[in-house]
Amino acid sequence: MLMVFCRHGEKWELQLKGSGKTPYSRNGDGRAVLRSSVREFLCSEAMHYLGIPTSRAASLVVSDDDVWRDQFYNGNIKKERGAVVLRLAKSWFRIGSVEILAYSGELDLERRLLDFIIQEHFPSIAMNNSNRYLEFFSTVVSGTANLIAQWMSVGFAHGVCNTDNFSLLSITVDYGPFGFMDSYDPNFVPNTSDDEGRYKIGNQANVGLFNLSKLLQALKPLLDPKQKQLASRILEGYGEHYYRRFTELFKEKLGLLGERENDNYLIAFLLKVSLLC
Repeated sequence: MLMVFCRHGEKWELQLKGSGKTPYSRNGDGRAVLRSSVREFLCSEAMHYLGIPTSRAASLVVSDDDVWRDQFYNGNIKKERGAVVLRLAKSWFRIGSVEILAYSGELDLERRLLDFIIQEHFPSIAMNNSNRYLEFFSTVVSGTANLIAQWMSVGFAHGVCNTDNFSLLSITVDYGPFGFMDSYDPNFVPNTSDDEGRYKIGNQANVGLFNLSKLLQALKPLLDPKQKQLASRILEGYGEHYYRRFTELFKEKLGLLGERENDNYLIAFLLKVSLLC
């Protein structure tokens, strides 16, 4: 990973996807195929121009290496052309980046990582503030709720909403088996390996809550009893925050101005009508 500075003083982290094994590749080969690389390149740029926080794609290079993949997870493995995407983001730290340190009991390293993330990416939080981890958590909760509401407003299903794929900066990262709904269907699943529909589009907000609960669990060893109570209340407010932002976005789509008692009913009714069409 490489950090670059732009002309306006912004810092961006560069990352290669598909370049080979890393310490986090598990048993995979760390490669990417051309079809998925093109999809990530196009979709990340499309999401950016839709106004949704996302990583960006800088370049795509086709590789001479052959990559073997089971595209539909049906045992039919085929040889495909490899590719590498150079992608950018303000940060590639995810909920899983904190979770793995807490799970391993590396609390000093977890504290150092959190302080680095806060100092680099959350300038509104003072480093000498004893509640900085609490404020950090509150920002991530509201940011995650906003992001998923934006996904829903354009019919975007991420496909693999685990903690490793949820950014601490609340941006869309790791475009794998994503998809856009052609017509409204809360059970839409773009991931052919997701047999149980855990990451179906209608469950994304709930999965976001689950991932945030995992972040809270990872933060708790660093919080005092009062901070733990406050953090739990912050998490309880996630649903209200998400629903409020979801409603705002859909009211904008419908051109509804001000606040009317039946606005939420109208949105729910139109979505139900869309489901029946």
